[in-house]
Amino acid sequence: MSVDVAPSPVLQTPGAVAGAPGSPDAAVAWHYGDPFGEQKAAAQRVAVVDRSHRGVSRITGAERLSWLHTITSQHIANLHDGHSAESLDLDLNGRVLHHFVLTDLDGTLWLDTEGGHGTELLGFLQKMVFWADAKPEAADFAVLSLLGPETDTLLPALGLGELPGLYAAVALPGGGFLRRMPGDSFDLLVPRTDLATWWTKLTSAGARPAGMWAYEALRVAALRPRVGIDTDERTIPHEARWIGGVEEQGAVHLNKGCYRGQETVARVHNLGKPPRNLVLLHLDGSADERPATGDDVTAGGRTVGRLGTVVDHYELGPIALALVKRSVPAGTELVVGSMAAAIDPDSVPSEEGVQAGRAAVDRLRGR
Repeated sequence: MSVDVAPSPVLQTPGAVAGAPGSPDAAVAWHYGDPFGEQKAAAQRVAVVDRSHRGVSRITGAERLSWLHTITSQHIANLHDGHSAESLDLDLNGRVLHHFVLTDLDGTLWLDTEGGHGTELLGFLQKMVFWADAKPEAADFAVLSLLGPETDTLLPALGLGELPGLYAAVALPGGGFLRRMPGDSFDLLVPRTDLATWWTKLTSAGARPAGMWAYEALRVAALRPRVGIDTDERTIPHEARWIGGVEEQGAVHLNKGCYRGQETVARVHNLGKPPRNLVLLHLDGSADERPATGDDVTAGGRTVGRLGTVVDHYELGPIALALVKRSVPAGTELVVGSMAAAIDPDSVPSEEGVQAGRAAVDRLRGR
């Protein structure tokens, strides 16, 4: 997935190294000269990451929430002002097309997604309005992310008295808002014209500049997938760990209907198991080269999975996310390209418990 986005002005920061040409992160900094130091700051102190290549849109109108509730996977009909959620757009077969984060604040519903998905997602939403009082449109806003347990030290620079709670959002002085995401992570959505100003303000207040390398390393370690990189055209929500309501940090609420692809979600949840699981792989770091996103994961010469994000972590070494067949045990010797790989056993989802639909079928059969 490449993204055709204008280079961020933050790339003018001394030491900034842009993402690889043609990569999803080519328009922003991959690092600022000290990738592992940036990761450590993001994990232990506070760092700011330029994610201005994300696509941002907004929806106004009195029916914006009830309308979007009917066509996407999350339960947002009664989302309170100043709150956020993650959601998906699925195709008719329940396969993931888009993942996005939404925030409702002061009468406007904000959506941000991968830069390469923004135009397509907005086009879909605009086609689905019909007679609803909802108006989706592009918004010239940019995303910055703050990472680390010491984000509260930036409160004076943010012009705020306290940080919001999980998935909550507060307006920023001068426009935009701050939103808390899972983990020690916060997103700022600010007017794109103010991007450089906010970058300077936050770094001057003590936030260490960190590139997407740092963001990706912590994301992969936390088993949080990125659509279009850790997913493919066959991915269903169960495979990517996106099942659950807002309180479960998921993107698919299981007790709502009325959205495209719902039948597949319900069937897998009640009767089946996902064919693949998203797992963390530890890669053999003895080679200089790294496998690429999309490479086959093999066991005994047989393809058993697909490689997603590959990144070097400051503590874990080379790691990756992968969609691997559910039948592959954690101890299986795997190969990706010419590199040995192993599944982190702690990343394998538990399959304990009996599904409601399966239990009902067993009762009918007298089991």
